[in-house]
Amino acid sequence: MTHGLRTRRRASGRPHSRLSLAPLLLLAPMAAQAQDAPVSSGPDVNAPLEAMPDIGLDWPDMGQPDSVDPLPLDPADQASETVDIADPVAADPTEPVVTFADAGEERHYTVQLVGLDGIADPVFDERFAELSVLRQGQDKAANLAQINRRVSEDSELLDRLLRAKGYYSARVRGSVTAPAPGSDRLIVSFAITPGTRYLLSSVDVTGLAETGDKEADLRAAFPPKVDDPVDADAIIAGRVQLQTALAESGFPFAQVDEPEVRIDHEDRKGDLDMIVTPGGFRRFGAIRMDDEELFSARHVQEIARFDPNDTYMASDVEDLRRAIVATGLVSSVSLTPRDAGDGEHVDLDVDVRPAPLRTIAGELGYGTGEGYRAEVSWQHRNFFPPEGAVTLRGVVGTQEQTASFTYRRNNFRRRDNVLTGLLSVSNIRRDAYDARTITLSGALERQTNILFQKHWVWRVGAELIASDEADAFSGGARRTFLIGAVPLSLTYDGSDDLLNPTRGFRLGGRLSPELSFQDTTFGYAKVQVDGSVYQPVGERVVMAARARFGTILGSTVDQIAPSRRFYAGGGASVRGYGYQAIGPRYGEDDDPVGGKSLAEFSLEGRIRFGNFGVVPFVDAGNISTSFLPRFRDLRIGAGMGVRYYSNFGPIRVDVGTPLNPQSGDPKIAVYVSLGQAF
Repeated sequence: MTHGLRTRRRASGRPHSRLSLAPLLLLAPMAAQAQDAPVSSGPDVNAPLEAMPDIGLDWPDMGQPDSVDPLPLDPADQASETVDIADPVAADPTEPVVTFADAGEERHYTVQLVGLDGIADPVFDERFAELSVLRQGQDKAANLAQINRRVSEDSELLDRLLRAKGYYSARVRGSVTAPAPGSDRLIVSFAITPGTRYLLSSVDVTGLAETGDKEADLRAAFPPKVDDPVDADAIIAGRVQLQTALAESGFPFAQVDEPEVRIDHEDRKGDLDMIVTPGGFRRFGAIRMDDEELFSARHVQEIARFDPNDTYMASDVEDLRRAIVATGLVSSVSLTPRDAGDGEHVDLDVDVRPAPLRTIAGELGYGTGEGYRAEVSWQHRNFFPPEGAVTLRGVVGTQEQTASFTYRRNNFRRRDNVLTGLLSVSNIRRDAYDARTITLSGALERQTNILFQKHWVWRVGAELIASDEADAFSGGARRTFLIGAVPLSLTYDGSDDLLNPTRGFRLGGRLSPELSFQDTTFGYAKVQVDGSVYQPVGERVVMAARARFGTILGSTVDQIAPSRRFYAGGGASVRGYGYQAIGPRYGEDDDPVGGKSLAEFSLEGRIRFGNFGVVPFVDAGNISTSFLPRFRDLRIGAGMGVRYYSNFGPIRVDVGTPLNPQSGDPKIAVYVSLGQAF
């Protein structure tokens, strides 16, 4: 017997097979072995039976019709039929046969399946494409003997694929015909008669009675029912679904045996049996760690989404595993449920392997609008356990010199909360302003990341800034600003991907009340609103649009520190223009001075071809010195971008040009970064 079938008869004499479904789905072609194995010559099954005189009964004339219908063939014993194209005598005379003067001549061929309308689905097609020896070899020429062996193997493959879908009496006939007019490829075709699809006459899942009041929900988690097709995919998927439901309902040690189907070939029916061993209901107990060098079991419990005595759920365990990976402190982690020994709880053994904790990074760059720039940083990701990282960073460049110290504590007191502190000293010289600044800031925020993209993200911070600045308004004279700010932000992310959204929208707002001490004390508030929307158009195109509005309530432009005003232009703003180059200009050098209000718009079409894509875009924006932005002075840029879609997100290169430039604007600008523009 083949394919896991063990045939036997019931007392009634009707044929009956017991079928293990897993082999039907674990198909693996043995092309090399089949092609090299010698063909044995067994007895002639068509030879007449010899007389058996001791029985005393004449054998019936097998050539005459019988009044009793023959029993259906057991598919386990029924071989798929294949036309021997190398031997015209052995071939079915009703099928076309191809002969060549040179039997060893090698020809290319194409493969066709006929008779599978309404049966073959994408899974069926994918399996045949992956496992078919004909498909694997169709790009190379083969002789008739080789093609014939492949036809035989693929006939058996198709029979098994049809059994997996419940067709146990299928007939598969392979043939080869001459090339179609204008082609030099032979046509290898399979004429398939699926026959009647077998249905389930009974479904018996034993053991669920031990789950108590959860029995009904767990039985509903196994979809196959009476009169459903004997579909191996559906039954195996149901088993996995039931296993998952048990693990999500407090049964960490549950076992679901492989389903078995008893096939009745006379009635075209199947009886499905599956045994479940629940293993006892459990609640979460303690988290245990043998090595607490990186962080303690208490910290792991803080970032878990479950508490002791909660019902055990495997998804909570997997979520905790991913959260530990997201810390960046481990190279591997395993969580193993262990019986607590009281018959009620299950403990979690957490085993972690530390990752390298120190990182040294460097960067060299040059920009037409920014000059040279070199950056180096050193980071220790667990300097203050648990998850207390420190970063030392230095920047030396044509327009910027900065030294900073950053403290960052992930999962601060609860999951996803991040506490940050920053001390920096910088000297920045841009066209818009010259600023020598000392900044002390801190924030508590809820951040999003690639592993756990969140809908709601917020930030509450505080800043103390001392800055000595000069701009075009001051005529080059330096002014000292002492600024205190409480920046607040709230964002909703309804998109489907953090770095490469293809549908949904995002909406965010930022409010920063600020006090400025410079000659006199005055206050103002910066308000900014950002929104973007993503809409797929077909399978390869995504239309994306963005808008940004900002205003400063209170004070006047010349009073506000130049580094705290609004600016526009650049790769994350209006592409085609220089960084901070859009807006009003002042002084002999026609330098940008920023403003009190901001308006920006972007529209782009993201067209993808495999791992690459092109993105035509149009951006527009303006800066105004008034309370509200003026749309009549919008600066417009357009261009084309290229995307490479890597495993960690798209890498973008955008080339833009200003359509209505001001004096001094570049003719072209190039931007490179990770992630989409918005």
